[in-house]
Amino acid sequence: MSGATSNVSEQREMAMSDQAKDERAPDETAAAEAQAEKIEGAVDGDYEAVVRLLKENEELKDRALRTVAEMENLRRRTARDVQDARAYSVANFARDMLSVSDNLRRAIEAVSDEAKAAGGAGLASLIEGVEVTERSMLAALERHGVRKLDPQGEKFDPNFHQAMFEVPNPDVPANTVVQVVQSGYTIGDRVLRPAMVGVAKGGPKHVAEAPAEPGPVNEQAEKDA
Repeated sequence: MSGATSNVSEQREMAMSDQAKDERAPDETAAAEAQAEKIEGAVDGDYEAVVRLLKENEELKDRALRTVAEMENLRRRTARDVQDARAYSVANFARDMLSVSDNLRRAIEAVSDEAKAAGGAGLASLIEGVEVTERSMLAALERHGVRKLDPQGEKFDPNFHQAMFEVPNPDVPANTVVQVVQSGYTIGDRVLRPAMVGVAKGGPKHVAEAPAEPGPVNEQAEKDA
């Protein structure tokens, strides 16, 4: 009898244990789900943070590259401005000195051959001194980048020449410079004063020049552009 009672007690305890497990099961499941959602939320948050950091990194990198490019362009512009300032700083002064050179040339040309022959040694020395002064002035200007244009016999170029009149001449190609009224000058690659010239009219046209062969690519020029 006592054995039967013991079995009943054990079965009752097992039933109560199973019931307790069944009652605890929903709580444990909910806790597990909550923990899983928490982990998932943390993973999503970390992923969003990584994406945001990568985006910010790209923006900072792009901004840095733009800053470097702007600084490089500024350096090039500054270097170009400095170079231009060195090359063309004397342009106004040189232009004024051309008037002096013109007057020296006029003084030389104003003396006729007869006057030179009759003037004796004194006049010859004076003329020679004026010529030496003119040559010295032109040499000094050339040292500062001023170059004299001598377009006699060349094709008229409106970038460097100023046509004053036309000369009928069928023996030379049309638009050929046949007379230089006043010399022109350049400084660097700029025109300081165009040459005043007379051009031929009525002759054959100039033969078209063949197009120049393309040279090697100038990488530095492409970067500046």
